[in-house]
Amino acid sequence: MAFKKNRRPQANDPLASQVPAGYRPAFTPGSQGPGANNAFRNQAGASQYSRSNPQYSSQRSRKSGKGKKIALGVCCALIVALIGCGTAFAVWYNNVSSQLNTGGKTSEELENINEQLVSTNFNEPFYMMLIGSDKREGDDEGGARSDTNIVVRIDPVSNQATLVSIPRDTMIDIDGYGTNKFNAAYNYGGAAATIREATQLTGVSISHYAEVSFDELIDLVDAVGGVDVVVDERIDDTDADNTTDHPENPRIIIEAGEQHLNGEQALVFARSRAYVDGDFTRTANQRKLIEALVNKVLALPVTELPGVIQAAAKCVTTDMKVSDIVSLAQQFKDDGSLVMYSAMLPSITGYVDGVSYVFADEDKVTEMMKIVDQGGDPSGITGSTSKLAQKYGAGSSAGGSSTGGAARGSGMYAGNDYATGGTSGYSGGYSASGAGSSSSYGGSTGGYADTSSSASGAGTGGYAGAASTGGSASSYGTGGYATGTGTGASSAY
Repeated sequence: MAFKKNRRPQANDPLASQVPAGYRPAFTPGSQGPGANNAFRNQAGASQYSRSNPQYSSQRSRKSGKGKKIALGVCCALIVALIGCGTAFAVWYNNVSSQLNTGGKTSEELENINEQLVSTNFNEPFYMMLIGSDKREGDDEGGARSDTNIVVRIDPVSNQATLVSIPRDTMIDIDGYGTNKFNAAYNYGGAAATIREATQLTGVSISHYAEVSFDELIDLVDAVGGVDVVVDERIDDTDADNTTDHPENPRIIIEAGEQHLNGEQALVFARSRAYVDGDFTRTANQRKLIEALVNKVLALPVTELPGVIQAAAKCVTTDMKVSDIVSLAQQFKDDGSLVMYSAMLPSITGYVDGVSYVFADEDKVTEMMKIVDQGGDPSGITGSTSKLAQKYGAGSSAGGSSTGGAARGSGMYAGNDYATGGTSGYSGGYSASGAGSSSSYGGSTGGYADTSSSASGAGTGGYAGAASTGGSASSYGTGGYATGTGTGASSAY
């Protein structure tokens, strides 16, 4: 049974015996065997200077005073070295832990986050919330919002992880603030509110969280030596590489295909929304990047983990202790290859009062999370309808009734509001029960169809009601409106 998690001190930290690179001790007490207090004792020495050795007996009285002084001096030197090394490690560990666990948050913020988490152990599956902020220096527009929201199920027993993205534009009702997009929860209540809303939306209890600053992600990717990902299409995005505002910066263009990305390239890969379906492909790329990072970390020798954790502490804030992270990583390494599944919350798109939203398909979300909870692959579950969209009378364009069907090149993400819409270069037609028409030009809009009707058009197709056919339109025109059994007129322009 899940229960609220309370903070408590961590005892018997397994990292107490692990020392980061650069802090290797000259001597480890007990390393020479039980009862070995002399750093230089070994089998050969013990035999050579045994009391049963006649040579030793004749010399011991002469050398005993000098030998005691040497031994005392060596022991003192070793103790000083060990204390110095231990202090350095303690300082390093405390600094990294403080940075990792607080991230500049107030004690009130940390307590609010803690109130949203449930207690679990690493001997059973648990859920974790990944929150990504892409707030850039000097950019105060819209306040602080979470651009990346991923619920992760981690199963240390089966050596498996499942990532489920929540689109940032998903419509939710935030307590005290009314209807908003999901990413606004972070603005109103920080990580705690984001965790709470994710719990309500997905129906799962979350045990841990990690908040990532994308601006500082570069150092983490570089710390693991870069990552390998498959880039589905060429990325040439001046917004993503920040040359729109800073044209003096070097361009970063990523070609399609399997690529090895350094930190700066990985940041562009995670940021870009220059796709037909905008944020949907970006969420998929962010999951790819996380998978690549996890696989790279698991492939590293355990001796390199402290350095990676130190880099992570600069861009990640989490409730997990350093020892928890190392323990989990080692557990996954020991159990073999990690199996990872990836999906987006089943959703459709639409407009309410001219504002674009993503609507979760409530029934499909329940179906997906059941599969996730059972350790299955949820990637085949997609959205087709939404009770919330119907409640708000969501249209499929800013005007309220034109687009929303499957988009060419991104049909797996962009469903229409209620049934099956037609196809368009960017957005397909709306349909209530029939099939919306298609539009052949990029940026054009498919027609609206109602009750087994159709509407065609290269620009904006006509509206059709009942068994009517909307008029056609050319590349810039608007087709005619038809009801009953009539046919709407065409428009040349």
